[in-house]
This record gives sequence, C-alpha cells and structure tokens, in this order.
Amino acid sequence: MAAAEAAVPAVPQSGGVGAGAPSGTVPVLFCFSVFARPSSVPHGAGYELLIQKFLSLYGDQLDMHRKFVVQLFAEEWGQYVDLPKGFAVSERCKVRLVPLQIQLTTLGNLTPSSTVFFCCDMQERFRPAIKYFGDIISVGQRLLQGARILGIPVIVTEQYPKGLGSTVQEIDLTGVKLVLPKTKFSMVIPEVEAALAEIPGVRSVVLFGVETHVCIQQTALELVGRGIEVHIVADATSSRSMMDRMFALERLARTGIIVTTSEAVLLQLVADKDHPKFKEIQNLIKASAPESGLLSKV
Repeated sequence: MAAAEAAVPAVPQSGGVGAGAPSGTVPVLFCFSVFARPSSVPHGAGYELLIQKFLSLYGDQLDMHRKFVVQLFAEEWGQYVDLPKGFAVSERCKVRLVPLQIQLTTLGNLTPSSTVFFCCDMQERFRPAIKYFGDIISVGQRLLQGARILGIPVIVTEQYPKGLGSTVQEIDLTGVKLVLPKTKFSMVIPEVEAALAEIPGVRSVVLFGVETHVCIQQTALELVGRGIEVHIVADATSSRSMMDRMFALERLARTGIIVTTSEAVLLQLVADKDHPKFKEIQNLIKASAPESGLLSKV
C-alpha cells in the first residue's frame, strides 16, 4: 500500500479488528458517524465492495439521497484521507463513510450493464382482484422481452405461491435469473440480496407488478435504502384499489423514486437509433401500451 494507505495500529486480538477473519480476507474497521464496526473483505477488494459492506452494516441509517465519500485512515498524516484512485485492500485498515453536505438530484439514467428488472408477484390468483390486470400483464411481458433482447437480468418473485399460484402463463419467464417464492411483502429477501451482490455494478432496478401500495412500495423503499435507484413502471403496476395505487405512486415519487412507463424505460436503455438492438426494441413498442384506466389514476 502507498504511504497514504497505512494500516491501522495493531489492536488486541480478543474482539479486535483482526479477530476471526476468514482465510483469504482482510480485517477492516468500518466507521460511520459515531459507530465503528469490525468486519472483513476479500483481499484486493476495491471501492465497490467497500460501499456494499458499508450498506450491509449501516444501510438502515444512511440517507441515500446524499452523496458520500469513502476515506482511509493514514498513519503518515494521523487523519483520514480520501480513498486513493484504484485502491485495493491488501492489509488491515480503517475506513469511514462521510456524507457530503449536498443533496443529489435523481437523474434516472438507465444503462443495460447497470440495470436489473424486478417482476413482483404477477400471479394467477390476483387476476380477478387487481385493476386492469390484463393490461399490466401485457406490458410486463413486453418488459421481459426487452430484458431478453438487451441481456438485462430479471428477478421474479411469487408471494406464497402454494396458496396464490404461480406467475401467470402469459408472462414468459424464459431466461430469467431467478424465480423465488416469498412471504415477505418486499422483494428484498436474502436470496435477492445475494443475487444483486453477484451482479457487478448494479445501479438501477426497474420494478413492476403488484400491488403498488404493498409489495412494490416496500420493495422500492428497501432498495433505495441500499443505495439503488428505482424506476417503477406505472403502466405495468397496479393494485386492487385505484386510490391505494395513486397515493402510493405519489408518495414514492416524493421520495425521489422515478415513476415512468415501459416505452420510456426501453428506449432509454437503447439510447440511440444506432444501438445494435434498436430495431428489435422498436418492433416491440410499435404498438403502444394499453391506455387503460390506469392512465387517469397515476
């Protein structure tokens, strides 16, 4: 490590920073605000892995609409310095997460390489109860086709499928990354968190399904709390009650979550008529999404 990346002074092994670190990992002290928690990361871990670790340790305390800087304690200077470019953990060290005193504007940029699609609980037993369910099935299927064309991972959940049935047959799950049962309303269950951690550089989740004010809302808020930008597809998302849907979308938009449409998402992902997959996406959206009763209730 460079001079500005000096290790933390040795601490007692009993309960100290270096205690119990698995083979192939490096002990690191993660500091945020008044807290300091010992943990470990793989040897050679860089900025992204450090951020993920901070989120796992302090995610419920972070305001993800703030910008943060990771700093490293440098013995040479006796204080923290900004994490050097290209930094990789090679020995025991001490890092901290520092919030900057500015608010971030959510820009909502989408790129295929940093995006995952979440399809939430589009199940057979919901068909009679959910408003305009046929329309959101149609749009959801279009989104999954677009994900296949663009090589975007898709995670699908099913709420208590033993009692509520599987995903409707109209939605083709060919090539999706995961189909998982759940009882928690939010899609952010341990298996989904593990899958996200395995996908490098995930910045955005495109979220759709049912119900807007329950599983969609709770999923979106948990993802934002973990530093992921969320795009909710309004024409592929509904509830049993249009009032519940409307107020959920309004609340989510106020938190900085992006409420958008399927066509906007797909065209934003290709971004350029010269994109090699543009023609396939263009064919997919040639017919506009259904202008159902959802339109006047957003």
